[in-house]
Amino acid sequence: MPLPVPRTTLLALLLATGAASAAQPNAASAAEPNVAARQPQIDAIVRAISPQRIQANIDKLVSFGTRHTMSDTVSETHGIGAARRWIKAELERCGAAAGGRLQVAFDSHLHPVDRRLARPTEIVNVVATLPGSQAASRERIYVVSGHYDSRNSDDADAVNDAPGANDDASGSAAVIEMACVMARYQFDATLVFMTVAAEEQGLYGSTDYAEKAKQQKRNIAGMFTNDIIGSSYNEDGQRDNGQVRLFAEGIPALKDMPDNLRTLIQTGGENDTLPRQLARHVKEIGERYVDGFKVTVVTRRDRYLRGGDHAPFLDRGFAALRFTEPAENFNHQHQNVRKEGALQYGDLPEFVDPAYIAQVARVNAAALASLALAPAAPQEVKIRTARLDNHTDLTWQANAEPDLAGYRVVWRDTTAAQWQGSRFVGKVTAVTMPQSKDNLFFGVQAVDRDGNASVATYPLPQR
Repeated sequence: MPLPVPRTTLLALLLATGAASAAQPNAASAAEPNVAARQPQIDAIVRAISPQRIQANIDKLVSFGTRHTMSDTVSETHGIGAARRWIKAELERCGAAAGGRLQVAFDSHLHPVDRRLARPTEIVNVVATLPGSQAASRERIYVVSGHYDSRNSDDADAVNDAPGANDDASGSAAVIEMACVMARYQFDATLVFMTVAAEEQGLYGSTDYAEKAKQQKRNIAGMFTNDIIGSSYNEDGQRDNGQVRLFAEGIPALKDMPDNLRTLIQTGGENDTLPRQLARHVKEIGERYVDGFKVTVVTRRDRYLRGGDHAPFLDRGFAALRFTEPAENFNHQHQNVRKEGALQYGDLPEFVDPAYIAQVARVNAAALASLALAPAAPQEVKIRTARLDNHTDLTWQANAEPDLAGYRVVWRDTTAAQWQGSRFVGKVTAVTMPQSKDNLFFGVQAVDRDGNASVATYPLPQR
């Protein structure tokens, strides 16, 4: 005759399962994917990123003399026109070698005269799209960019040299390298590799693309810009090649606050905006696949009161992040090439570190691959507030992906930056967690059968 189970033991068993058996009758039989395992496809992509090719791309971009937005567009060897045609041809070449799935095109608009453009100017982005292969996911898009335009000390000088090796041939070269490597593989969601123009004049290329995306209601689930990722040395010559800064906005500076943002603040979720959730995911995945390299999340939109090509995406409600080297050297940024005494000024190729850029590109590629292989982040995630207790009742909408394995609840202390705990709950849309919503922040991830996990969704209250 079996021994009776003590009341305290029974209570502990209920808590361990989240008291959720009624809400998830099939959870016990659901196989839990190994979310922490490294995916062979992502490992292969990371290994394939080449510092030598990145350096060659930077040298080629610098060879055009200047890539100022108003520079020569006719010459085949000088100016921004030659630069964008070379980028397009290079992406077409490697796309064809990878099987022909990479769709490369110019995306342009005519910008009127303004304080940094002396004449109406055609702003041309070079856009390479790798369509998703899963019907339920291909409309979900992840964008990665660098800007290929450059400038010297005078932002109106469209004639004299502006090599722009670090700002931002480094980011553009990384994007080209990622596109060429990742075009060999298939992903559920769609990837867009983009080099944009007119960043130096006011983010005009990225703003036009982001506005079109908003008007066309494209589902851009995440955007990265790589701007000034070329050097591991600061202005004092000290080297730091073991980390990259990742800027992630919290609460945006809006004149009028929408209801969902107000609710986020009311529930203490200032660090759980879409960009912050995306940054958590990038840090976790990037550090998993790029050994010994740290992703340092900086919890602000950008460097102090400065901007980049992720800003137009943020302004239109998309989750967007900026990668930048640990410490900028302003002697090699926005400077005429010259020598004063022993000090060399100018954004020259000799001051970039291709091995470091490759590490940053690997973090980007690993994160993009992980996001594009994973299901979409769960929608309509809620915490039920109908009763007062010390548990947490979570609900969400079901995902549509055919390879969905189930959902994973994650949590962390209110003072913690990254998720600290997790539990796979199976293919359900409701669960009761034993921990209190008063003391922890929660999120819900969708997980596929291979263990690819989505970005976590922060739950809002269901009143």
